[in-house]
Order: sequence, then C-alpha cells, then structure tokens
Amino acid sequence: MAIEAKDQKLATDETVPMTKDRELQARARVVIPGGMYGHMNTRTLPANYPQFMRSGKGARVVDVDGREFVDLMCSWGPVILGHRHQGVEQAAAQQAALGDVLNGPSERFVELAEKFVSLVSHADWAMFLKNGTDATTLCCTIARAHTGRRKILVAKGAYHGAAPWCTPVEAGTTIEDRSNLVRYIYNDLASVREALASVEGDVAGVLVSPFRHDAGFDQEFVDVDFARGLRALCDQSGAALILDDVRCGLRLHHGGSWEPIGVEPDLSAWSKAIANGYALAAVLGNNQYRDAASSLFTTGSFWYSSVAMAASLATLEALERENSVAHMVSQGSTLREGIDAQAQRWGLEVRQTGPVQMPYLSFEGDHEWRMASRFSAGALRHGLYLHPRHNWFVSGAMTDADLDMALAATNLAFQELRASLNDEREHQGQ
Repeated sequence: MAIEAKDQKLATDETVPMTKDRELQARARVVIPGGMYGHMNTRTLPANYPQFMRSGKGARVVDVDGREFVDLMCSWGPVILGHRHQGVEQAAAQQAALGDVLNGPSERFVELAEKFVSLVSHADWAMFLKNGTDATTLCCTIARAHTGRRKILVAKGAYHGAAPWCTPVEAGTTIEDRSNLVRYIYNDLASVREALASVEGDVAGVLVSPFRHDAGFDQEFVDVDFARGLRALCDQSGAALILDDVRCGLRLHHGGSWEPIGVEPDLSAWSKAIANGYALAAVLGNNQYRDAASSLFTTGSFWYSSVAMAASLATLEALERENSVAHMVSQGSTLREGIDAQAQRWGLEVRQTGPVQMPYLSFEGDHEWRMASRFSAGALRHGLYLHPRHNWFVSGAMTDADLDMALAATNLAFQELRASLNDEREHQGQ
C-alpha cells in the first residue's frame, strides 16, 4: 500500500449538495436550543460539516445526503470494532429478543462484571452505568464515601465529563459546583505535591487520564515516573488514585491502560468503547473501596439495560479474538507515516502526537485552528471524516482499502491547503 497518494485533480465543489443535512439543521434550530449541542455544535466544526448521519458499516459512515466517508472519529470513541460489527450486533439482537429494560438485570449483568474483573488487573468488582460522566462522577463519590474527605485533584485542562462539577463550559454552573476541585499540572509531580499540601488532610482522590489528551492541544504521553509518583502520593495521603479510562480504555491495551507500565489505580472509569457503540459505562475498583461503593445509593432507570451488556460481552471477546489493539496500532502507524510524508511533500509543518490508534494532528503556528479547520474540511470533501481540534480514533475495522482512501483524502487536503496559503501570500504581496 502506497504511503503517498499520487497527484489528483483538485475538487472545487462537493459532488453531492448537503440539502437533507441543511434541511434538518434548519428544522432542528426551531425545536432544539441552538439547533445542536455539545461536540456536534456547528460552532466547533468547519463550515459544511454534516451533522446528521444515515448509517455506518465497518470503518465507514454515510451522511443523510448519501455521502460516504472513512470514519476517523468513530462516534468520538465508542466504535472500536467498526460500525455494525456482526458478532456484537448478533449478541445485542439475541438479548433484545428476550428483553432489554426489565424489572431487574439479566444474567448478562453478572457475566459482564465477571468478565471485567478477569480482564482488568486492579478490578475486584464492577458497577455499570450509561455515560462516561456517570462513571467519573461515581468514582469521585466512592472516593469521598471511603475517605470522608471532600477534595478531588484534577489536571489543568483535562476533560472528565459534562456534569456541572467538570464541564469545560461554565455557563449554568456555580462556584460551589467546582469548589472541591484542586488543579495540578499533568506530568508535573511537584504540582501534585503542592496541590495536596494546599488542602492537606482533605483529599479524597486524584483523578488522572492515561495520557494527556486535552482537546485542541498536542497530546502528551504519561511519564512513567509521574504515574508511579502519583501512586506513591495517594498511598501516603490515603487518597484514591482514580484513572479516567473513558476515552482510552481498550484502545491502548486489552485491559487497564496503565497495566503496561505497572501502575494500578484504586478506581477506574470506563465507557465509550466497551460496548462498540451501545450506551454503557463502568466503574471498576479494588476491594479497599468495595464497602464504600456498596454504601451509596446510585442508580439510573436504564443502568441495568441488558442489550448494552450483551453487546459489551461480545465486544470484549471480539477485541481479544481479533487482536484489535495490534491491528489499530499497525493501521495507525501507516496512517501517521503517510501523513508525515504528505505534509513534507507539500511543505507544511505538522505535529502528530499521542498513540497512533488515537492520533492528533496540529499545524505549526496555527492560531485558532484555522489551518486545521481548512485541512479537515478538505479531507471531508474527499471522503474522510475527522476533526480539527479533537484526537481521532482508528477502529479495528479499518482495512487497507479504507487506509488508502483516507490517505488519498489527506493528500488532496494538504494540496488544497498549500494552494490556498500560496494564494494568500500572493495577495499580501509576500
């Protein structure tokens, strides 16, 4: 498979107008505040990005206007095996035929807890929820119940969900919602010590991501000494070490993300990829925190949904059987090499950071993500769905044909970006 695509004719217009998507956006603005919310709000997307999708299969999605894209967002992480994975869909359908939201959980509830406990080294028990925010919130609640303390240490700029205590947008929140958060700097152990000292004796837990993946910034791998230092500081202070594995779980390692570096948290939060797109989250913990977890009243009307649990069991089995982590690393490595070669060819300085299966691309000197937005819009025009400010996701379904199509799209996007920058310089007399 060629890393660089050959020169192709530059597209000047979309081949299929987004009439259905624009119609739905207009209708949505009448009945939905802002027309859209969260990560699909058009304020964070380049112009002409489709908001509404029709279908997905494998590593591709189709929008409501029938345009097909290689998918490098995977629904912002949940789709790890590819859309409509046969084994997952069969397991979900079999359970749906029996029932989903019943008066209590099905057998899948216990089976899935057993599976997670056997899979993740630090886990002695599991609890199931629906969203990543549910999971991070419950981890903090368990830590407080166990310690009798209030404060949670979090890294500056880190994203741990969209509840009032952690949402990155403060509209509608109060000072009190965040009054028990204390900030530290990722990979800076001295800043953690300072944060601990500032609220000595009142720290319930330290919340940390497997690597730094703040949206809009270059990603940063965890320093092993930092991770080990966190573990030691939590042991010394009696605080819970909480690993937010919502985004990374099962993509970096078939188990907990810090298992390869030998650091085990007390509690971990999971969601996104654990059921290949079905709504499910989990909190895993060790026996030290079992009594605290059982003392809480925490629940949700849909937390015992059997279909999502059946899908999760099938997902975990397929990830192991298909050796998906290794496949994502292989395809992600080829993608990274191809993009580097293309950027060099078109004279563009780029940085690619983070794991190859969760890549992030940025441009040197790119203020307010203008170049990234142009590049992403160009890739979209040529059949590749990605995002200018968020890390991407490679799925286990990505074939060589998908990869070729993706690299052909990035090559054209770079070419168009180079041409537009040259035109701007000419007009500025440079």
